[in-house]
Amino acid sequence: MGEKTMDAVDKILEQWRIARPDLDCSPMENIGRLRRCSDLLGRELEATFSSFGMSAWEFDMLATLRRSSATFCMSPTDLFSKLMVTSGTMTHRLQKLEASGWILRLQNPDDARSMLVQLTDTGKDLVDRAVAAHVENERRIMSGLSAADLKRLNEGLRAMLAVLEKVEG
Repeated sequence: MGEKTMDAVDKILEQWRIARPDLDCSPMENIGRLRRCSDLLGRELEATFSSFGMSAWEFDMLATLRRSSATFCMSPTDLFSKLMVTSGTMTHRLQKLEASGWILRLQNPDDARSMLVQLTDTGKDLVDRAVAAHVENERRIMSGLSAADLKRLNEGLRAMLAVLEKVEG
């Protein structure tokens, strides 16, 4: 078996072993790699969204509207709770999406005091094209891993997510 190539996290851990030999930095292995993967994945995903003239948060909002309702319409409260952003952030983002022509804000017919957010035809077409490209980009990114590696990775990430969601909840 060949020698393992050191990645960026291995190099950081080696520096800590020298600087603080008394400290067990083993938790940094997984967390450091998760953070590094997240940063690198973010760049890869953002490149696809950018090719459609949108950012990751714009994609997330349009995709949430697209997949969450047959009418592509929901209340701002439902939208920001699914996206886990503040109402102030949501207001700013809705204004930007509306100015881009990707959503409309409509009076709620069931409650005159509230509004609804709905994808426009332009927004629906954009997110449909972008999500297809996004899935292909994700397929390309993951293509370097075997089916067995992907299964193990998914199982490990599912377990980690369960731990973090318990901590959060």
